Amino acid sequence: MSLDTSSLERLVPDELASSDSTGHQSLDIHLERYRFAALHAPPGRLLDLACGAGYGTRVLADEAEHVSEAVGVDISPDAVSYALQRYARPGVSYRVADGGKFIDAEGFDTIVSLETIEHVPAPGELVDRLVGLLRPGGVLVASVPTTPSVDVNPHHLHDFTERTFRGLFQRHGLQEVAALRQEQHFKPLRIVRRQEQRVADLRPGLLGWYAQHPGSLARRVLATLRYGFTNRYITIAWQSAAP
Repeated sequence: MSLDTSSLERLVPDELASSDSTGHQSLDIHLERYRFAALHAPPGRLLDLACGAGYGTRVLADEAEHVSEAVGVDISPDAVSYALQRYARPGVSYRVADGGKFIDAEGFDTIVSLETIEHVPAPGELVDRLVGLLRPGGVLVASVPTTPSVDVNPHHLHDFTERTFRGLFQRHGLQEVAALRQEQHFKPLRIVRRQEQRVADLRPGLLGWYAQHPGSLARRVLATLRYGFTNRYITIAWQSAAP
């Protein structure tokens, strides 16, 4: 089993070095999102889609004690294998599946998918599938960056604002229950000089990218003028109509 523990896309808590300040900061932000989701999880079955190494699924199951079953799903067999070894327990299981094609006949009372939607080619189609898996009266919790990220992170395919993110869910008639906003400060010179431990998979040739994508450069400049050197995120809990 091989997990790229140097990537921000695959946090593995047990593998974080004490000197990896960015990794620890990112883990803290992820855990805060999972605990926010646990606060709003109703009784019943829970799905954690794109669960990664599986620690968040376990947090959800442990902190939302009225959840009867928690299922973590990830496209990576290595991540799921690690999760099964490290975080599985009775009532907590993990499966390998493509989130965009995942099906489950029983449905779920809670669906959590954090920092996932910006990765897929068709975000609306993924949201359609998540809503289709949600039982009546269920809660769906999702998060995205709301400052530009496509320019520096080649794994991200879409930039979102709070408005465009909300629009993906509002068209399904979901009711917003609560929102969590987060900020993560960064030091641009350390990133440019590749002095951070987690920059190996950031986009190479960024100046060339900006030359070919001037709109992306404009979004970066405007976000920096407004927020400084800060990444911003939003996590929203939505509820479907009761039966």
